[in-house]
Amino acid sequence: MPAIDFRTATVDELAAIDPADFIDAVKSMPDRELRELMDGPNRSPIVTSIFTRMPQLFHPERAGATTATTHWTLTGKPDGSSDEWTVRVANGVCTVVPGHDGDATLGLTMPPVEFIKLITKTGNPVMMFMTGKLKARGDVALAANLAGWFDVPAR
Repeated sequence: MPAIDFRTATVDELAAIDPADFIDAVKSMPDRELRELMDGPNRSPIVTSIFTRMPQLFHPERAGATTATTHWTLTGKPDGSSDEWTVRVANGVCTVVPGHDGDATLGLTMPPVEFIKLITKTGNPVMMFMTGKLKARGDVALAANLAGWFDVPAR
């Protein structure tokens, strides 16, 4: 697949990106480029694409009988607002909706670059937490297990 320019890609092109290609691109970008990308017009389609793919990458056997509602807040939108999403796991099913829906078992708040690194498993969540870039409210033990419930595609 030819390299895609995330800054100029259309919404449809972003939605069609293979998750492994996205991870490869993130690994090759310095933080400055990631920050510029997430400050640009394609932030919303990129974030939407990531969240809407979560149910496909979810492995219910890894979550076991856990029921959890996580609220995700990605700070630093150019207009000063945040992206908000809810990821719910119940009865072996992962569902995702925009906004904060229901009572959260865990709330996660972070800037967009840290979100991209967290989701692609290219960053260290413990260091993000220790340096205050990742904030967790509620069941912090859940935060430690959550990433293991999802595949991060590899080549």
